[in-house]
Amino acid sequence: MGILDIIKKRRSIRKYLSKEIPLELILKLKEALIWAPSAGNLQSRKFYFVTNGEIRFDLAKAAFDQQFLVEAPLVVVACADLEASSVKYSGKGKELYAIVDTSLSVQNMMLVAYEAGLGTCWVGGFEEYKVKEILDLPDKLRPIALVPVGYPAEKIDPPTRVKIHDAIKDIP
Repeated sequence: MGILDIIKKRRSIRKYLSKEIPLELILKLKEALIWAPSAGNLQSRKFYFVTNGEIRFDLAKAAFDQQFLVEAPLVVVACADLEASSVKYSGKGKELYAIVDTSLSVQNMMLVAYEAGLGTCWVGGFEEYKVKEILDLPDKLRPIALVPVGYPAEKIDPPTRVKIHDAIKDIP
């Protein structure tokens, strides 16, 4: 399957089977995260792989009781490293580049997960300070996304998309 097919077929999964993810797939997900592009190659992102059920439960609470975070056998907490990005780019690095770097990594991971038969969902609705407390994150790290990962227990139809000509303007 080509990359465009993977992009078109990947869906946000909110129901997961109770099935462990093999270590070799976990390693592929980690590799996908670190190979994303980053501003100035500063790689201003850090990731936490959470398999502990109690911690996943706490993360679900911090995410306004989104219980599918507990169902998934893995939750990846994606954090922007605000300090690393500000070294070279000061304010813009902290306010934008670190967040973009983190987001690019998560997209890579989600596409590799789909290719491997895993489901994911970008969860951006959560209380940052609670996630920081749960994981005891240093001040320099800002949680950007919680991403449950697991084998899908549901099949999702494709969402509607805007027409290419409505989203993209060609300027000759």
